[in-house]
Amino acid sequence: MINFEELGFTPGILKAIQELGFDQPMPVQEKVIPLMLGDEVDIIALAQTGTGKTAAFGLPLVQATDTEINDTQALILCPTRELCMQITGDLTDYAKFTGKLKILAVYGGASIDNQIRGLKKGVHIIVATPGRLIDLIGRGAARLSSVKTVILDEADEMLNMGFLDSINEILEEVPDGRRTLLFSATMSAEIASIARKYMHNPVEVTIGAKNASAENVSHAYYLVHAKDKYKVLKRIADFEPDIYGIVFCRTRKETQEVASKLINDGYNADALHGDLSQAQRDAVMQKFRIRNLQLLVATDVAARGLDVDDLTHVINFSLPDDTEVYTHRSGRTGRAGKAGISLSLVHLREKHILQQIERKVKKSFKALKIPTGSEICGKQLFNWVSKLDNVVTDHQEIEKFLPEIKEKLAGLDREELLKRVVSLEFDRFLDDYRHGEDIDPVSEKEATFGRSGRREGREGREGREGREQYPGNYTRLFINLGKTDGFFPEQLIELVNSNTKGRKVPIGKIDLLKTFSFFEVEASYADDLMGALNNATFDNRRVAVEIAQEKTDRPRGEYPEKRPSKWADRRPEKRRSERSERKSRDYKKEGSAYKKGKKNYSR
Repeated sequence: MINFEELGFTPGILKAIQELGFDQPMPVQEKVIPLMLGDEVDIIALAQTGTGKTAAFGLPLVQATDTEINDTQALILCPTRELCMQITGDLTDYAKFTGKLKILAVYGGASIDNQIRGLKKGVHIIVATPGRLIDLIGRGAARLSSVKTVILDEADEMLNMGFLDSINEILEEVPDGRRTLLFSATMSAEIASIARKYMHNPVEVTIGAKNASAENVSHAYYLVHAKDKYKVLKRIADFEPDIYGIVFCRTRKETQEVASKLINDGYNADALHGDLSQAQRDAVMQKFRIRNLQLLVATDVAARGLDVDDLTHVINFSLPDDTEVYTHRSGRTGRAGKAGISLSLVHLREKHILQQIERKVKKSFKALKIPTGSEICGKQLFNWVSKLDNVVTDHQEIEKFLPEIKEKLAGLDREELLKRVVSLEFDRFLDDYRHGEDIDPVSEKEATFGRSGRREGREGREGREGREQYPGNYTRLFINLGKTDGFFPEQLIELVNSNTKGRKVPIGKIDLLKTFSFFEVEASYADDLMGALNNATFDNRRVAVEIAQEKTDRPRGEYPEKRPSKWADRRPEKRRSERSERKSRDYKKEGSAYKKGKKNYSR
């Protein structure tokens, strides 16, 4: 295997490499560096993020730049502010022992006046985002007439972000005889078009297969019901105590909702999306980089340019439609030779997208079983025991308290003391999973033929399981929320738990209908629960709960889907106006008693 000394670097560069702790060149460095230090050829390098691309072009670029000439000799374009700052920092480290090399980062969201002043003083290398550089060229501040090398880093990301016109405009400004290097994770038609237009007989370097995901990443998925996605995400986080990963969502709204739920449930998590200010983005990313956060919930656009090592997991809360986007997501883990895991939460309507991704990345994704409550408690317990076994106990300040502690605990034998310590440490997990039902997996039949008839069967089974867990007298309650409100067992349980001040309310059978529902609770809880829920809201609607009228003997699922008359006005006028004329006539037939009992409840 070749080493850095054999690549032809000067003593100053080699000293910087040694100080940075680089041992052996990575594959992309081993292939690109000799080309950059040798003949003046254009280069297309296809490699995943995190494979050492910055050093591959940065080290030879620093060596080749003449610091005696006070002109801009090299231009590096990249998609985001974060990547721009990171590349600038890396180049500064490489140039530590090579003289007065001047490198300037120019990007949006920072003072353009300061950047103009920096350019006027003269810089050797500009690292820029396309939009800000166009602005500086228009103001006459950025002069590119002496540029000899242009590097497009993460070119596919720049194109995905809509920078094609800006890139074309910038490349028209640099001299025709310059060298062009293009680094990309994937080779799209747009990338090929740029290569044909602006590069001369480029040498192509490919690390791994074209458009393939990183080799060190394993790919797996959970096939789940769409409404269970968040519960499965929680179980993944609980089953992996040392998880350090990014959770990708499709939209800003979904990103914020998932992050808020995780934070409320006690996880070290935060959101990263386009609605945040630059200061908020910087604060979130800094917390994530120093591992104050274990989970970063992000949109694809917001996470671009976020370069973090040692991620254990990438979790696709929602699958992307574009295979290239999946490749970028999964490439954020399994970097620098380390193993990583890309997990996807796939509901039935997304199964075809998963199959398309498998074909494109040429990898088979492993189907995983959702961890059970028992497995999660066991994993957390043994992780805690391992930490307990390795904890450093040489703290002199604790010694003075030990006699009093020993005296207080003298009445407990070793086994009882151990039980209490474990119970104290695992109170949340025991509460969540001791009596919590395991999530229904998607059956093979559903995966093949869809969900017809599935919902009702599951709800009935939930009721039976609830009765087994909490035997006793049950009271059947009516609630003015149903499936059309996005109200399912998960939402019902969450509504109950959030309005009962931490009390564990035994819930029995749940009957979900379109516009209202029935559920059973242990009789001793019924009055208090009704009082609490009748002061609650769900999705900005006032909740109404009362004891249900006695059921008929009709089979389950055949109850009329009309709301009991007493609560008819609890649904907003807009919804009522959208009902069919047939249902409106049916309600009128209920008689004068119905009309007299009506009240006007607003949202």
